[in-house]
Amino acid sequence: MEIKGAGSVASSRGPADWFTGTVRIDPLFNSFAPERVQGANVTFEPGARTAWHTHPLGQTLVIVSGLGRVQREGGPIEEVRPGDVVWFAPGEKHWHGASPTTAMTHMALQEVQDGKVVDWMEKVTDEQYGS
Repeated sequence: MEIKGAGSVASSRGPADWFTGTVRIDPLFNSFAPERVQGANVTFEPGARTAWHTHPLGQTLVIVSGLGRVQREGGPIEEVRPGDVVWFAPGEKHWHGASPTTAMTHMALQEVQDGKVVDWMEKVTDEQYGS
C-alpha cells in the first residue's frame, strides 16, 4: 500500500492559460492506478478565477475558506462559502474562483477518464466575472 498525503507534492502556481489572477494549487492526492480520483486544495486570491472548463466525469468542490463565486454556462453567478458543496455534472461548462474582495480556498475532486480530468476553454472575462 502506498500512502501519499498533503504536502507530499509541492504547491504550484495555477497556469496563466487556465486561470486569471493568482492561484495556488496544493495537490492532496493524485490518480494512482487503478484509482482514478484526484483531489487538490486550490486557493484563489481576490478576483482570481478559472477559465471556463468541463470535466468528463464531473467535479465536486468543497468550499474550505473565504468567499467565492461559481457559474454554470447560462446560469447566474452564485456565491459560495465555507461548508458549501458544489457539484458540476459531466460535461457541464462552468468556472469558479474568489470574490472580488476576499480569497477563497476549495477542495476540488474529480475523476480521470481516458487520461483526462478537464477540458480548458476560453477565459472568463471581467464582464462575465462581474467585477
